[in-house]
Amino acid sequence: MTVTVRELRPDAAGDLEGFALVRHLALPFILITPQSLTHDLTRMHPDAHYRPLVAVRDGEVIGTAQVFLAHDSTEPGQGNVNIYVHPDHTGHGVGTLLLRAAEEHLAAHGARKLLSWVLDGPRNRAFAERHGYRASRSAHFLRLDLADGTLPPLQDPPPGVELRKGSDFAGDLRPLFALDAETTADEPSDIDVEFTDFDTWVEETWRHPLFDAELTTVAVADGRPVAFTAARTDGATRYATGMTGTARAHRGRGLAKLAKNDSLHRARAAGYREAFTGNDTGNEPMLAINKWFGYEVCGTEVRYVRELG
Repeated sequence: MTVTVRELRPDAAGDLEGFALVRHLALPFILITPQSLTHDLTRMHPDAHYRPLVAVRDGEVIGTAQVFLAHDSTEPGQGNVNIYVHPDHTGHGVGTLLLRAAEEHLAAHGARKLLSWVLDGPRNRAFAERHGYRASRSAHFLRLDLADGTLPPLQDPPPGVELRKGSDFAGDLRPLFALDAETTADEPSDIDVEFTDFDTWVEETWRHPLFDAELTTVAVADGRPVAFTAARTDGATRYATGMTGTARAHRGRGLAKLAKNDSLHRARAAGYREAFTGNDTGNEPMLAINKWFGYEVCGTEVRYVRELG
């Protein structure tokens, strides 16, 4: 039967649920829900030209594409395209149809470089290379069993440091924004990200339906946030760390580990059974921290890059 590639339509029966299902089957380590998709569609910055695509056959979503420009990068013209096909429908050209439509959209909006995360498997990597993409950096997905695993014991903060919930900062989010901007700028990546738009950060991060302000932990020193771990949850059994970081002036004191341990303990107490996170394979300090917690690698992606023009 014919496969149709079109833009995701929230009002179309089965689009949101189908998109989320395909992503979950292809990437079970990532949290995604119909609600989070709707939020991204309606709240992502207009300069991102965000356009999620679906491949549909007989009314069923069998493939997806996340397509957007890195509007918060210091280098303009960088586009992101991530393709995932339902495991029962691979090998029939669905990914190629999605990729073609995604590349046309990004090129029309000024993209000069395309970046794509590809699962580290022979078939996936061959697909990317066949379409002109070259391998760059890689990243691990990691999983921790909160239900049956053993967490390190809770530790008291050092003198002058206190641990607080993310929700404690709801009245004034700018200190958290500044900390997130500083730590994100130092993350290993192919794309240099610079958070300068506070209002966009509030919409895309703080108000995101997966973000859990209650389980987010912030270390405070001298009256300001200096380290944090940002929690995301599906509202059921799955917890994920969206970002963990420390302000440059306070690194080397174990504050990020302290904050993450507090968040993990509270997530387990709240009934979450699995914890997920992700790290660049070159980020040895964070990989060591996660190994200390008991996380194990459960998947790997490779970033592929293609220059246009």
